[in-house]
Amino acid sequence: MPDWIKPYARNRRVDILLFDRFSNHCLANTVEPLRAANELAPGPLYRWRYLTLDGGPVSSSSGLFVEPNAALRDGAPGDYLFVLPSYGFRRWATPACGAALRAAVARYETLVGLDTGSWLLAEAGLLSNRRATIHWHELDGFAERFPDISVSRERFVIDGNRITCGGAMAAFDLVSDLIAAHHGEALRLDVAFLFMHEGAAIGASDPLSVSKSDPVRRAVALMRQHLEEPLPMAALARRVGRTQRGLEQLFRRELGATPRAVYRRIRLLAARKLVDETALPVAEIAIRCGYADASAMTRAFAAEFGRAPRAIRAGTPA
Repeated sequence: MPDWIKPYARNRRVDILLFDRFSNHCLANTVEPLRAANELAPGPLYRWRYLTLDGGPVSSSSGLFVEPNAALRDGAPGDYLFVLPSYGFRRWATPACGAALRAAVARYETLVGLDTGSWLLAEAGLLSNRRATIHWHELDGFAERFPDISVSRERFVIDGNRITCGGAMAAFDLVSDLIAAHHGEALRLDVAFLFMHEGAAIGASDPLSVSKSDPVRRAVALMRQHLEEPLPMAALARRVGRTQRGLEQLFRRELGATPRAVYRRIRLLAARKLVDETALPVAEIAIRCGYADASAMTRAFAAEFGRAPRAIRAGTPA
């Protein structure tokens, strides 16, 4: 496993408990970063399944039909149970739902309330005397209904083996944070890059914007902006007000990799995106990603992703 990913002995197992009128947006922002992490790593890091209380199908608020893998009571032991009711959540705040969630505590290391899932965890007594948040439209009512919970207006709150999250956009931030905790900041950077425009500057929606020092954020933004003609490391360091050695120390401390390795990874991720989403020739992709020689890019690409660009397009397994 490359040194930019912290190793882990087994896949982390995630179950997602869905209710009628769940949010597609919140579900996608939870699962897609996990899917991206699996594709970016040499081997799968996460496995997930969809559950419902009774094992029956559910529909999202926009009509997406989901046939679950199992009922909650049949869920195998796992690392995380994500609870996602979203709209109409009060109808699910029943004694039966509370009992099912309390029974699940013995099978999962961590329970996560997504969007309005915090309310169901609180009704089940699973957030008592803890810090928590919820979708901000429900924050005042949540604080009034559960005075034993320290309610906080944050995007997400991690309190031991209970996690709560304030909505669909915050779900992406939360899962990105978990990926970084599990496998390192460099993998979070990779995942964030896949979901942003390649030339975009780092902004408030980027996980790096709140957790990294200004020179690192600016350096990463410059890397993203200079793919076709990569900046020399000395020039990059000067542009963010650091010596080359000083910038390297910051990157090693905050991302677990050198600036050169991060830059190379960003360029190869851009190449992977073009391979997946366009019909551009490999030689053209190489030029766009800062490689004068297509064969050199192909070798670097294969070393990074386990397959050459043409093999990925052909669907050849690794």
